[in-house]
Parts: sequence; C-alpha cells; structure tokens
Amino acid sequence: MFRVTLKRYQELNQLRASIEERAEQVLAGNEAFEHLKTLPGVGPVIALTILAEAGDVKRFAYHRQFLKYCGFDLAKQQSGNQRGREQLSKRGNARLRLAFWLAGAGAVRMRENSFRDKYERYIKADPKNADLRRKALTAVAAKMARVAYSIVKTNQPYRQFFEQALPSGSIPHSVAVGAHATP
Repeated sequence: MFRVTLKRYQELNQLRASIEERAEQVLAGNEAFEHLKTLPGVGPVIALTILAEAGDVKRFAYHRQFLKYCGFDLAKQQSGNQRGREQLSKRGNARLRLAFWLAGAGAVRMRENSFRDKYERYIKADPKNADLRRKALTAVAAKMARVAYSIVKTNQPYRQFFEQALPSGSIPHSVAVGAHATP
C-alpha cells in the first residue's frame, strides 16, 4: 500500500510541475502574473488561479470591493433587537478565497515576511488555540488579497516589509533589498 501511495504522490508532483511549467509558458510576459509571483506563498498555479478567478482586478475601484468579491468581508446577522457576532460572509468567489487561503498558509510557513508577522501577532495570546489560529490565517488571507489587489492595480511587484519605510517616504537600502540592518 505504501508503494502505491508513494507512486501516486510522485505522479501528482509531476502533474503539478507540468501545470506550473504550462502556466509559465502561457503567461510569460504578463506583468500581473509576474508581480503576483513575488508575493510570499504565491507560485505560478496560485497566481494563475487568482488571475483567472478575479478577472480584471482593475475594475474594482477600492480594495474593499475586491475583498467582498473574494468573500472576505464581514457580515453581521441580526434580527430585531438581537445582534449576532460578525463573521465572514463567504458570499464571494470560493475558489479565489481558497487560493488566497493557500497562499497565506504558505506565507505563514516561510521564514520572514509581514504575513507571518501578522499571524504571530494574532496568535500571541494563545498559540495553542486552534480557533484563534484559524482566524489568524483568515486575517492573513484577507491581507494577501488586499496586497494582491494593490500589486495588480499599481502594476508594481511586492516589496517585503514595506511598512518599515521611513517617514520621509524613502526606504532604507537594507529593507529595500530584503536584508536586515545590523546595528
């Protein structure tokens, strides 16, 4: 049974590699595709999925409209005087939401990026709480969607740790190249 499972795993890996290669060939020269691949956790397949499911991202005037399209907006259930708690509406595109969820999960596992920092800040109170970790991953996926929207809208690649820019608007050389400054 182990050999059968291992063989199936190898076949799936070969299939994934061929899909990635085909995506690279078809979308070679597409700036949005190239910029999306600069996001941590986003490879050719997820970038292709985002572009295919979102369509023309520039049609959304604001990032909140894009988040609503993805299903990352919050909805409150209420009736009369009773107010429910806020939760994800999940009324948007489920495949697009899944793509951002997978990209966020990949980014959280990477070594250093702002998505992992957000995740760690979110779960700091109780790291073993599975519900809190799920909510943190959802917040990271929503952030991933916001960043992907701005990357495609502004036609610029992802800049890691952009929030560490100086107040003057210039970015220190060590942050711009992705290295850490040593005191």
